Amino acid sequence: MIIECIGRTLARELAGLRRQLLAYQAEEDIWRLDGAIANSAGTLTLHVAGNLQHFIGRELGGTGYRRDRDAEFARRGVPRNTLLAEIDSAEEAVRAGLLALTDADLPRRYPLDLAGRRLTIGEFLVHLSAHLAYHVGQVDYHRRLLGGGLVAGALDMVALKALGIPATSG
Repeated sequence: MIIECIGRTLARELAGLRRQLLAYQAEEDIWRLDGAIANSAGTLTLHVAGNLQHFIGRELGGTGYRRDRDAEFARRGVPRNTLLAEIDSAEEAVRAGLLALTDADLPRRYPLDLAGRRLTIGEFLVHLSAHLAYHVGQVDYHRRLLGGGLVAGALDMVALKALGIPATSG
């Protein structure tokens, strides 16, 4: 049940990232930097897609994905359709990795040391969910700062309902 909730959360956030990229009125703005903005929406998309494909797909699902983290931050001008395909690949990697798990696996140690720490699979999956949501929020803010004032539904309330989160009364 917890694995399913994490999977739905990651899927919701990746769908939000997709909506953000589609909401950019000018495709070139996906790569635009302005002022103190250090990472474009394109860079953040490549980063989270590579991150999920590596840490969930490869390490938990055995997909064989080979990550090039430096390229995630160095590539520029990748077309929107290619970025959307990277999101598709991340979605597939998340499915593969989570299908290999049950809730009983969550207290087991994640296979890699992370910044010198050993986390459980459950702790790391929660971290990856928060990491993805953080970067989706950055993309939303980036888009709006650059004049893309369209509402893109970064946090889709219908998707929250699908997670089983009840509405509050009052």
